[in-house]
Amino acid sequence: MELAELVGLRPVPGAGLLLTLTRRCPLSCAHCSTSSTMAGEEPDGSHLLRFLGTFTAEDRPELVMLTGGEPLLRPELAAECAATARAAGTRTALLSGMFFAREGRIPARILRAVTAADHFSASLDAFHEREVSRAEVFRAVHRVLDAGVPASFHLTGTGAGDPYLAEVTAAIRREFDDRVPMLVNEVRAVGRAAGWAAAGRTAAAADPDRALPCAMAAWPVVAFDGTVLACCNQQAVDRRPAPAHLRLGHIAEDDWATVRSRTLASPVLRLIRAVGPAHLYARYGPGAAPAGYCAGCRDLPGHPAVTAGAVRDGAGPVGELLDREAARIQYQAGPVELVGRHGCAAYAPLVDLPRTRPAAVGGGPR
Repeated sequence: MELAELVGLRPVPGAGLLLTLTRRCPLSCAHCSTSSTMAGEEPDGSHLLRFLGTFTAEDRPELVMLTGGEPLLRPELAAECAATARAAGTRTALLSGMFFAREGRIPARILRAVTAADHFSASLDAFHEREVSRAEVFRAVHRVLDAGVPASFHLTGTGAGDPYLAEVTAAIRREFDDRVPMLVNEVRAVGRAAGWAAAGRTAAAADPDRALPCAMAAWPVVAFDGTVLACCNQQAVDRRPAPAHLRLGHIAEDDWATVRSRTLASPVLRLIRAVGPAHLYARYGPGAAPAGYCAGCRDLPGHPAVTAGAVRDGAGPVGELLDREAARIQYQAGPVELVGRHGCAAYAPLVDLPRTRPAAVGGGPR
């Protein structure tokens, strides 16, 4: 599975599941959105496997993304999760901070977890390079490719003008001869970067009169405590109690069919995915919107008039049709356009390098 197909599925409701294996991490990257340490919490492994075991051939996500913290601190669990998902026909991708690359080889138990997945992504940026050298990461990614697993890089920088991004993307293209695509994001003011990343930046305000769909509310997210959320924004994932419209259940109590049904049937989530929270405030509560696109979504429970309007207009066949049409348009626009909106636009084409492009990409909205 190549990166472009994975990213292309992102706006399709229920097409994927983000699964947090742990909040622990042996690295101390200055920009870590989860503020991970080796003392971080993690969900019960048996609950994770039970939840994945509720997938069926008829009702399953196309993809499970294993993440953290550092998911390869639990390599046996990662391999079990991949095997359990595959039994129902679901593919798996794994994102790592590459701590193990410092050993100069990939330990056998970690390699087993990596090869159990259908895609492997390595994080690399100026902050990671202070912890694990680029040469070590490159060597490990070559080993992953040699094992037959498609790979990609997840890069983070300060924006289109960041000289580091220009240099590292060129280095990756040379080293791997355009066989390894890249997803390039910008540092967000969350986690350890909450203070320094915000300095000197002014967030762009969303135009309330323009529908700005939120693809980040399409895939359920299993958080560190087993709670299932409708949004991958770190502040939403960490907030407890979780905003009512974003809480989809818990892996110890619910199955995939229930979580997927709540994802698809929620009138509020339908409209967030279709037009975005800024448009909801403009339509149902002018002047009430908090500062920021994501903040407005998280704070919806505090604005009952806005929530009531979304529930009214997002319910029934019309709301379902609007949700599906928004997903279809974004899916057909492709992964480059999606990354252009949610990542670093200047580097969006790197998500779909020609040498990694399949003859035909499947897995569209079901």
